[in-house]
Amino acid sequence: MPGTEPSVRESEPPVLVRKDGRVGRLLLNRPRALNSLNLEMIRRIAEALDAWEHDAEVAAVVLGGAGERGLCAGADIREIHDDVRRGGGADSARFWAEEYRLNARIARYPKPYVALMDGVVMGGGVGLSAHGGVRVVTERAKVAMPETTIGFVPDVGGTWLLSRAPGELGTHLALTAGAVGAGDALLCGLADHFVPADRLASFTAALADTTPARAVEEYAEPAPEAALAEHRAWIDPCYRADDVAEILRRLRNSGAPAAKEAAVAIEGKSPTSLRVTLAALRRARSLSSLEEALDQEYRTSVAALSSPDLTEGVRAQIIDKDRRPRWSPGTLEEVGEAEVARHFAPAPGGDLGLGDPGAR
Repeated sequence: MPGTEPSVRESEPPVLVRKDGRVGRLLLNRPRALNSLNLEMIRRIAEALDAWEHDAEVAAVVLGGAGERGLCAGADIREIHDDVRRGGGADSARFWAEEYRLNARIARYPKPYVALMDGVVMGGGVGLSAHGGVRVVTERAKVAMPETTIGFVPDVGGTWLLSRAPGELGTHLALTAGAVGAGDALLCGLADHFVPADRLASFTAALADTTPARAVEEYAEPAPEAALAEHRAWIDPCYRADDVAEILRRLRNSGAPAAKEAAVAIEGKSPTSLRVTLAALRRARSLSSLEEALDQEYRTSVAALSSPDLTEGVRAQIIDKDRRPRWSPGTLEEVGEAEVARHFAPAPGGDLGLGDPGAR
């Protein structure tokens, strides 16, 4: 992948940390697992950010991913599956607590934080990149919050980002779990600048000697067309409803072939995840900070540990790969209001409290 070191070996640490000229470089280094995140990686990144914040030699931070496929596919959901099956998910809750704190830290980092969004950038990968100050996307990018596919709910600040996308684009992406390219990532507010993949290595190298602003000015180009823009005519009215069943009805009846395709995609997701996701997005719109959204997401994430759909979704997609999850409950109508409300109740082990200014 352009901008990453070809000599990376998986025998090395899962995050490579080094200083290069005026920047500190973070390289996610689990290429065989598409750089999926575990607790050690979260802690290595947090430690580096702590060290560089007051290091006069480091003027900016650059995040990239090893391998040829992408920046990061998200959390290591196989580990989460095994943790839930083995011990109820205590380790997963600890992982999320530290991950979400890191997401908030990135958003408020006092130095330029440059994220190279090349290839697959999903779930936790979005959390490490889309809260940065300089978010660079290439034409190879596939950006997504795919949580409803595995019986989960968008996290890592995803509900904050998607709830603030133009119109109802964020609702569309959250419920369908669809991936978008460079143009749509920019349209939806998930990225800032487009740098072609064949210029990314040069852009990345230039950061050692110049400011991110100057590097962007030299290497960024006009973004590709945003494919979703032409679909706003049906996306906005269909997803404006505050009920998933009504959204599906509108999609089926809109007359647009792409809307019917979206309905089919949504119908394959976890009914519980769909209802909680929509509620989380609507609630996030009224929140005043990313930290408050992360607090809310921590509650929904911990609640998912006691739902059968999370382990079932991971089983179907990652472990057995039969792509035939057996959701429980199996229909939207069977997901009661009490079950949705349970996901927003205080977490059993205590909340994060990031939304409290005194906790920052």
